[in-house]
Amino acid sequence: MKMTSQKAQQLFLKMFKVLLALSLLAACAGASPAEQEAADTSASASEDHSAVDTAPSSTLPAAVAVESAPNDTLVDIPSVFNEAPALAERAAAGSLPPVEERLPVEPMVVEVIDEIGEYGGEWRMGMVGSDDHVLILKTALYDGLVRWNRQWTGVAPNLAKSWEVNADGSQYTFFLREGVKWSDGTPFTSADIMFWVENVLPNEELTPSYPDWLRVGDEQAQISAPDDYTIVFEWPQPNGLFLQNIAHPRALEITHYQAEYAKQWHIDFNPEVTSLAEAENLPSWIDLWEVRVEFDTGGTNAINQNPELPTLTPWIFTNALGDSEIVRLERNPYYWKVDAEGNQLPYIDTLVYELVTDREVLRLKAAAGEWTFQDRRVGGIDERAVYIENQERGNFGFIDVIPSNMNDVIIAPNLVHKDPVKREIYNNKLFRQALSVAINRQEIIDTLTFGLGRPFQAAPRPESEFYDEEMATQFTEYDPDQANTWLDEAGYTRGPNGFRVGPDGNPIIIAIETSQGGSDTLDTAELVMGYWEEVGIQSNFTPSERSLLLERVDSNDHDLVLWAGEGGLGADVILEARWYLPFNRWSFFAMPWHFWRNEPGNALAEEPPAEVKRQIELYDQIKLTADPEEQKELMRQVLQIAKEQFYVIGTILPSNGYGLVNSNFRNAPDQLFSSFTWPQPGPAAPEQFFIKQS
Repeated sequence: MKMTSQKAQQLFLKMFKVLLALSLLAACAGASPAEQEAADTSASASEDHSAVDTAPSSTLPAAVAVESAPNDTLVDIPSVFNEAPALAERAAAGSLPPVEERLPVEPMVVEVIDEIGEYGGEWRMGMVGSDDHVLILKTALYDGLVRWNRQWTGVAPNLAKSWEVNADGSQYTFFLREGVKWSDGTPFTSADIMFWVENVLPNEELTPSYPDWLRVGDEQAQISAPDDYTIVFEWPQPNGLFLQNIAHPRALEITHYQAEYAKQWHIDFNPEVTSLAEAENLPSWIDLWEVRVEFDTGGTNAINQNPELPTLTPWIFTNALGDSEIVRLERNPYYWKVDAEGNQLPYIDTLVYELVTDREVLRLKAAAGEWTFQDRRVGGIDERAVYIENQERGNFGFIDVIPSNMNDVIIAPNLVHKDPVKREIYNNKLFRQALSVAINRQEIIDTLTFGLGRPFQAAPRPESEFYDEEMATQFTEYDPDQANTWLDEAGYTRGPNGFRVGPDGNPIIIAIETSQGGSDTLDTAELVMGYWEEVGIQSNFTPSERSLLLERVDSNDHDLVLWAGEGGLGADVILEARWYLPFNRWSFFAMPWHFWRNEPGNALAEEPPAEVKRQIELYDQIKLTADPEEQKELMRQVLQIAKEQFYVIGTILPSNGYGLVNSNFRNAPDQLFSSFTWPQPGPAAPEQFFIKQS
């Protein structure tokens, strides 16, 4: 253990220095001389995390239930409506219709978390460059046909006021709110959705790959609109996960396109669009479509580049992301939700996203209290003590954030490697077990996470109703003697230099890759390499650029990949099952099996063994039933096989994170879930957040 312990000590010292420097910088920013002097001695107390002012946890999410026909119009709709003062002035001046005319016939009545709010204020957040666009999606844009509820236990009404599901789950009928208007005042009807259905989905240039969540097996959805306020999705067989899938942010596409606006950028409706593209020095109308209309959950796209794009969200862009250091969104005067007293939402006037140069600047501003409410980029373990020290000065508190991820770092060997020797080695379960017990997880926890977290495999989190303690803890106890025994039993004896050789007589050398560039992943890789070297396994480590790594994985040219452990909580256990079976392109442990399941025409597709095929059959049955209890039982069988097969190696269960909330910021929940599927804080209804003005 001598070499590994020295490495662990070096990493701990490195992290301690980072924490100390950040603490001093944050504490000294704007501090008095006495406060600066006190900051010099504060680092020694930073290991005591018991003083963190985190709110108590509320009920944690179980598997998500399918609600067959909820109808939020059972809530009493107010008879009198109110609006923000600035909108009232515009209505009085005649530049806006009265609020009653801007709201739908049955506006959605939002239940506030604590109290009826007040209008006004500015919600400030920080972004690390324009590539941090997902923050805007999560805070301002999560408004689709349906949405997750706040507890992540079910799907709730939204633009659809209710829905009906037939007996076998093969037909879903959604009833839209009559009178909802886009941000430019144009009525929203089923015609807008049908524009997407008829002119975007079938166009291979606009939709190169038909969405998986709209497909059952090889069958695409048949989508129709019987009238202006009804949309029907149907398939020849059941689609049991459809409601959960359309609560996902990727399904915001359904209600993204305002038909009349989009037509002017679509060649089928405007032949001049090619000339318009040329005038803007763009290669084709497709490129113009991308910057004017296209839906995307990531990158710079029409949503954050075109302030003229009509929307149905609480706030609308006033400038494009990247145009300046500030992105500003202002209240949508036609937003279609109210509180129980008839106040049109949102309460907050303006959202401001400040682009900063790097995360350290964002942290310093957070410690100074410059962000009104934010959990993205501020929840690191190493800066927690800094925020505690500056909490009173910055006038903020903490909010609990439970990660959906079930692992900090997943170790995914390629079980279907092109090289037959490496395939034999990685497919040997004894080899994987040996690699797992050779890892000193507690030392990683003590070194890299300040003692927070616990040893954990690729398994649902303890908060999940799918939690299986045996699955979560198997092969996590540090035991290098057992690792050596298993490696000997597998036939991988040591050569003259002490390193083990494979069945071909050559040294076993594992090429480790990742594009997850965080220091924790890189430092974990270094420690793991040391642990494996102690039991005779050589490895080398290469951080890779994301697109290049995915290209290698898609070509099945990789040995072993380190990645985050998604799929641990709520709907993610089923919807993001990438580590439990060959589920999608992120199942790095078995890409040819994934191709066999999802892309049978791929030249690399390979039929998996019987136990893997059984998992695939079970998962397909999940999709073919709308009964939530049957879905859960089938998923438990999928997980049981994953436990037995032990495809990938886990390291550490991520501990809870936190967000920072200004003391004047109200109606924020006690707890958030950190997941792209549940795009925090979107499902908590940011439109009802407010800033206490006095």
